[in-house]
Amino acid sequence: MDILIEEMGGGVWVAALEKGMLQGLEFDPPGEEVRWGSIYWAKVARIDKAQDAVYVNLDGDNIGILYNADVRIKDGDGGYKKGGDKDIGKYLQPGEMIAVQAKSGFLPDEDMPFAKAGSKSPRVSMNITLPGRYLIYSPMEKENRISQRIKEKALREQMHKMLDSLTGTHGCILRASGANTQTDMLVRESKILSAMWGQLQEYLTGDAPQLIMDGPDAIQRTLSDQAASRIDHIEVTTLDHYQMAEEWCDIYAPDLVTKIQPVEMEGATQDFALFDHYDIVPQIEGLFHPYAILPNGSTIVIQETSALTAIDVNTAADSRGHLAVNLDAAKEIARQIRVRNLGGAIIIDFLKMKNEKERKELKEALSKHFNNDPCTVQIHGWTGLGMMEVSRGRRTPPLQERYESMVGE
Repeated sequence: MDILIEEMGGGVWVAALEKGMLQGLEFDPPGEEVRWGSIYWAKVARIDKAQDAVYVNLDGDNIGILYNADVRIKDGDGGYKKGGDKDIGKYLQPGEMIAVQAKSGFLPDEDMPFAKAGSKSPRVSMNITLPGRYLIYSPMEKENRISQRIKEKALREQMHKMLDSLTGTHGCILRASGANTQTDMLVRESKILSAMWGQLQEYLTGDAPQLIMDGPDAIQRTLSDQAASRIDHIEVTTLDHYQMAEEWCDIYAPDLVTKIQPVEMEGATQDFALFDHYDIVPQIEGLFHPYAILPNGSTIVIQETSALTAIDVNTAADSRGHLAVNLDAAKEIARQIRVRNLGGAIIIDFLKMKNEKERKELKEALSKHFNNDPCTVQIHGWTGLGMMEVSRGRRTPPLQERYESMVGE
């Protein structure tokens, strides 16, 4: 796996390549006002009884929405109790100061000037987590947990025993990338994350809403997401990007520090110079087309609507049969969803198959390909009309929306 760090229009782009093929793409547009994972010392602005939620002033400019299920209240024994047992107005009152974390990013919508106070408000939670390379530290949880992405029961039990055996490690979620990691690395990371949470407490005071800590940037998200892969090179063209990558690796991935390589080339300061050098710009441009072409000539058509994303598999002059085409399409669909950062409800119309055995094989193949996705993907099965129903919990706005926000500035 090679990681390329670039810049265009003031936004940071990070590509993850496997044998020249784009497997991951993260982008931080300069106009992003709320970044996923950012922590705020926020003020409760008003209660919305209809939604059983409160709107909170994050930093004086942006408004977030906190639902009852995301409330965390400290109990008598020093632990935290989850909200939802009673109306949110029984837990929180206007003017109260609380620590929250953004669970979704927010890009200003020029066509909806009142979006900040309405349905476009970023969702926030009082259940704050701090992501590392192998662990996610959840200070409001007492028990250690295993990532839901690890589905094999025997492996989950084995990892649970290993995690609980670590001295002083509590409230940690072991990520899929940590399955084969040495225990001393996990202990080291848990101490780093715990100490970071302790330092953050010093800033959770006062009556002025403010940003306490930015969420992971595109570089940090990519390096963390690719932790399970063997990373051969991390290439940059600017000193700023070198320092950003080195800072994260020095803390969480010391073994990757030597992989960071400054690349000298003509016109290195131009937009996408590094991406041009590796000839991946056509791949990125292809992500803005409503289709993708498979090696055998078949195509998948991707149509996004406000309610869902519809994906249609179309065959060409391919004599291999519908199952073979569908299996190729499943691999590419999983990749397209990941690099385009599609989310929410997704309906896939595969080619019609002969029997239940073929349908089962296709579903298992699709599930395997989704294992590479850093976001939570659920396969809900076949609908009554024979389409595959999938949902994906996205962290940041889709690639198309993030790019348009940069171009529109």
